[in-house]
Amino acid sequence: MTRAAPIIEIRDLLKTFGAVVAAKDINIDISRGEIVGIIGANGAGKTCFVNMVTGYLSPTSGSITFEGVELVGKGPREVTHAGISRSFQVSQVFHSMTVAENLRIALAIAENRGVNALRIMESDALEAKCNDVLKRYKLEDYRDMTVSVLSQGIRKLLDIAMAVVSEPRILLLDEPTSGISVEEKFDFMDVVMGALKEDNVTVLFVEHDMEIVERYVSRVLAFYQGEIIADMSPDKALADDKVQEFVIGKRH
Repeated sequence: MTRAAPIIEIRDLLKTFGAVVAAKDINIDISRGEIVGIIGANGAGKTCFVNMVTGYLSPTSGSITFEGVELVGKGPREVTHAGISRSFQVSQVFHSMTVAENLRIALAIAENRGVNALRIMESDALEAKCNDVLKRYKLEDYRDMTVSVLSQGIRKLLDIAMAVVSEPRILLLDEPTSGISVEEKFDFMDVVMGALKEDNVTVLFVEHDMEIVERYVSRVLAFYQGEIIADMSPDKALADDKVQEFVIGKRH
């Protein structure tokens, strides 16, 4: 099978903090529509990598090319406008507002109307988009509830929904199932991945839960001491000797 042309190309990525090397020799091509799991022990370089791709951290050297555009030197806002969004391990939502109000704000900002953003929050077109997002992310029953009273799982669904209203081509998720109960995690991921697949979004997500990795990703990037030690399918990666030793342990 011929592999699709890459949507993002990363070459010779290096990040140092003084004498500390946080990332080195990172060379990756990611194709449009791929679902990539990023695994590694704490401090392995996963978050550093995600932060460089999303503009929160500037690499010491190297190149990140997204749809032919160089991203190195661009900040988070510019990267988002280019078509790459992210969610965080801790949900970035307005806890004193309702679910629908959070989505209206995200949608208004995505419209890029500047000072007119607040004016369009109550428009019929924006309300229709809000209702569509609520439906796709199974949030309809929570639309008028204040975020502070909701479970961690619902808050994370909202956070991810807010991250995709700008219609990104790539979405990076930071430990999407962190804090979600064992009983809820698969239902949560079914909703998220189903909605993202419908929108044809390329997904990279950092995850410590190997059951989630096995079930949802098509490719694994395993990090150790700032380097990628495995780049392969989940079944091969999780059986790899180095991954077993340095990432998930022999007992998996």
